[in-house]
Parts: sequence; structure tokens; C-alpha cells
Amino acid sequence: MPPISNDELPYRPCVGLMVINSDGLVWAGCRADSKNDAEGRGMWWQMPQGGIDASEEPAAAALRELFEETGMRSVEQIGEVPRWLVYDLPPELIGKAWGGRYRGQKQRWFAYRFVGPDSEISIEPPPGLEPEFVSWRWTPLPELLDLIVPFKRDVYREVLGEFAHLARPIGTST
Repeated sequence: MPPISNDELPYRPCVGLMVINSDGLVWAGCRADSKNDAEGRGMWWQMPQGGIDASEEPAAAALRELFEETGMRSVEQIGEVPRWLVYDLPPELIGKAWGGRYRGQKQRWFAYRFVGPDSEISIEPPPGLEPEFVSWRWTPLPELLDLIVPFKRDVYREVLGEFAHLARPIGTST
């Protein structure tokens, strides 16, 4: 049987989350640089994201991933992109990332307002999980795109376009 071609591989179902604090800043984590990581080697930042388990609804997966990666529970959903956003892995990562089973990801994106104290945030994962991030920060929206691994920037550009109006301090109306 011939090997499957890259364009025949499926997309990994995934969720992504833009978390905005009361100052209108967006949560970003610096990726842990691990072997065979989908981002490749380097110091890249991203918003929380992760796979959807079998028979799990995207909204439930979003809250699960958010807690696993950041410890956050004090959030209120304020937005959702109503369609799947897709990106392909660069050719050098296909066959390596996610066990070689996927060509990229299809993602459902959600926006949340973080209403808890920063002390709630912990990038130390629950037992049995690998850390996703080595550090985190609240980031102004205009700086976010430059921090992201290049092959994800088109999806991030769409997400920022969808949610930019939400990334403002609480109490402002524009």
C-alpha cells in the first residue's frame, strides 16, 4: 500500500481561546520547546489551544483546555467564531507533529473575559500532563501577531479580526 499523501491526511480538531483581562490585554503563553512539537524549535507565543476529545463539544473542550494549560476557571464567554479556521503544518513538520496523523488543525475559536485574580493563573499542568508553556503575560492586541509561529499567523489574523472589538478595558464602549 503506498504511503498516504499530505493532502489526504485529516485536520486535527482543536479549539483556540482568546482570553482578555479587564484592562483589555490578551493572555499569551511562551511555548515549552519540546521535541517533535508542532511549532518546531524556537521561542513562540500563542493563546491557549488544544485538541477536542472524541464526542466532546468544542465549548466544553475550550474550558477543559483553558484549565489544563492556564489554571483559569474565572472566565465568561464573550465571543465565538462560528466556523472552523484551518491551517496546514509546514512540510518539514508533517509526519512528525501529532504522530504524523494530521496535516494541520481545524480550530473553533472562543473569546473569554478573565474575571479572576492573576494569582489564579498557573501554567503548571495537572498531574500526568506535559507543560504547554514556560511563561505567560498579558499582551496588547497589536503585539500579538508578531509573537506567533509564522504558519499560524493567518488563522490568528482572522481571530484578531473577529475579536478585536472585545479586547478593550472594561467600562469602555468602543
